[in-house]
Amino acid sequence: MTDHPVARRTVIKSAGLSIGAGLASGITSAHGQTAAPAAQEIWSGEYWAHKGNVKLYMFRKRLTAPAANAPPQPVLFLVHGSSNASRSSYDLTVPGKGEYSMMNVFARYGYDVWTMDHDGYGNSGSSGDNSDIASGVEDLKAAMPVVMQETGQQKIHFYGTSSGGIRAAAYAQAQPDRVDRLVLSAFTYKGNGAAEIERRQKHIAELRANPRRKRDANMIRSIFTRDGHPGIYDPAVPEAIIAAEMKFGDTIPSGTYLDMAANLPVVDPAKVMCPVLMTRGEWDGNSTNDDLLDFFRQLPNGDRQFVILPQTAHSAGFSKNRDLLWYAMKNFLAAPVPVAS
Repeated sequence: MTDHPVARRTVIKSAGLSIGAGLASGITSAHGQTAAPAAQEIWSGEYWAHKGNVKLYMFRKRLTAPAANAPPQPVLFLVHGSSNASRSSYDLTVPGKGEYSMMNVFARYGYDVWTMDHDGYGNSGSSGDNSDIASGVEDLKAAMPVVMQETGQQKIHFYGTSSGGIRAAAYAQAQPDRVDRLVLSAFTYKGNGAAEIERRQKHIAELRANPRRKRDANMIRSIFTRDGHPGIYDPAVPEAIIAAEMKFGDTIPSGTYLDMAANLPVVDPAKVMCPVLMTRGEWDGNSTNDDLLDFFRQLPNGDRQFVILPQTAHSAGFSKNRDLLWYAMKNFLAAPVPVAS
């Protein structure tokens, strides 16, 4: 079902961090926020999975190279959103601007961190379809045997942002035995009252007409201005994403945009059985508090949290306050198992 891991392996020496070191050891910043962990050497590897005839690119980071007798690490799988692929989503380098790689951050926290390019994105092949949410679930189903074989773990943590959160939640609904804890960032449930969803609804006909949509440099820049608070992002961030993404061309699949414009809700919260953390930037135009709290109230697992990130819009992981997202995630993923009554 899957290829063996490719031969190339890399050890990456991480850049210094702008917000200090010490989360792994519990050191807090001058503002009372827990800071990112210290820069350390990080091992990385590339893998491939097969979804039918489509090869899906996978990428992995951890502090040490895998070894046969090493104790297993908790696994965190990062699911990307609609407009860029996995590496620019979760392993971005912004020279001189501090740490933007969530993979680096959580590898230093002690996680075995994985991500993948979905069908039609980045280094992955394309089936020719529009790579909608249902297709993304099939991608994740194809990836899991590789992750389980390489890590020895049968249940893993998932994080998804934007439509990646919808993909991750839909996967948790379809394969509950594979999901340990789930983090949904910048999620959309029904989209009622959300400005960005209303903008997309004006383009339903063109999204239906073509399996791919335009995603050029200006579109990428618009992600960081559309919520009306561009100052919460360093302007170097979209330029770094553009540099990473344009090598893949200026179109990407249209399926998740179509799902979010015309087919919501895609996920039934009553069928998401695992513990869930939901985070929303206070200025996120893809959702409203009411929309997400409607989803949150229906989750059946009592181990759940809802966090509003202040001074943050849709792209929390790229914002100047991204450490707030990392803090909420780290505490949720490392929470003790509740004692049963």
